[in-house]
Order: sequence, then structure tokens, then C-alpha cells
Amino acid sequence: MTDHPSTFKGDPSHGEGIEWDDRASLHRIGDGDGVLDAAKGLRSGTFADLIRHVMLMPAEERGDYYIEKAGDREYHVDEIVSLSKRDDFPRS
Repeated sequence: MTDHPSTFKGDPSHGEGIEWDDRASLHRIGDGDGVLDAAKGLRSGTFADLIRHVMLMPAEERGDYYIEKAGDREYHVDEIVSLSKRDDFPRS
């Protein structure tokens, strides 16, 4: 996982492309963010796992959720669907 940089020999730890193994959490839209935001996550796992989870939901429910990836980056339904269709998305 790339949650923190490597300091061994000073090698860069950030590779090109999407870090599918980054930590992420699933949230309901409108959960309030704030100080307790991390505790409001409904599910946690890798970024790829949560994309798969959202894509298993009925299409009409997907828009009620978003994925928050390490670094506080939010991914909403249109972006999640687009990421799930990428050639480099880990299917299993």
C-alpha cells in the first residue's frame, strides 16, 4: 500500500497511474464530514475493492454513496463507473 512514502534508500514510492491498493472508505452522501468523518465510513478496504462494491449496487442506489480515498480525495458515482471500466482496473 502507498499510504506513506518509503525512506529506505530514498526511492520514490509513487508510481504512475492509479494506486488501486490505496486505503479507502465508503460514505453516504450528506453524512456531514467534520471531525468524526473517519468514523462515519460504512465500509473500508482498498480503492479497487470499494469500486467493485459500488458497482455491485443497483444503479439507482450508487449515487447515494461516494468513496473517500487516502488523502481525502472523494470519488462520486460518475467517476467510480468510469474507473471501473478502465483497462488497468483489477477485476479480481
